[in-house]
Amino acid sequence: MFTSILTNTSAGLSVTAVMICIAVSLVSGILLAMAYRMTEHPSKGFTVTVAILPAIVMLVILLVNGNLGAGVAVAGSFSLVRFRSMPGKASDILIIFIAMALGLCTGMGYVWLALAAAVLFAAVWCACMKTSLFDADSGYRQLRVTIPEDLDYVTVFDDLFAEYTKKAEIQSVRTVNLGTLYQITYDIELKDTAREKEFLDGVRVRNGNLSVISSHSANLSMEL
Repeated sequence: MFTSILTNTSAGLSVTAVMICIAVSLVSGILLAMAYRMTEHPSKGFTVTVAILPAIVMLVILLVNGNLGAGVAVAGSFSLVRFRSMPGKASDILIIFIAMALGLCTGMGYVWLALAAAVLFAAVWCACMKTSLFDADSGYRQLRVTIPEDLDYVTVFDDLFAEYTKKAEIQSVRTVNLGTLYQITYDIELKDTAREKEFLDGVRVRNGNLSVISSHSANLSMEL
């Protein structure tokens, strides 16, 4: 069903076929970028990058004469430069790879496959992000608490956890401030999210008003 429109002749590639590939690359990239923008609200620069990236990857594939391995290596190194100097969200990295895949399709001449994939990916992306299908448990938190060294971190919050949480597990323990403080990270699930402030106030009283961080994300900063 999906066949390539690129055919090598003695005069090289057809200008018409190349222009079609470029146009389809841009249309696919713009469709993907708009779908991403509707859900994640990225910067304008990142949105434009996603829109143009498939066309760039397509040109790279053409320039290496269809050598897929060389094309992926070159295009991949360019497209992921952004994530070497700054952390990217999982969704940012995923959308970059999708844009690269669309560029690979058009670079090999499979324009109908690229269009179909762009529509499918955009639809699935919007459906997943706009619905609650993959939502995290609203009661899940990662809790990081700093306590003095004279408190027993194993049992110090047991009564609070029993009252306010369904479960609480220690994930890591480390000493800070030259060993005078402990920093404990817990994975917890609240019984009632409306009582979260009450729970944190109880923890704050117990640890002497030292640092308490509650996060929905599993990527808490390692800084105090």
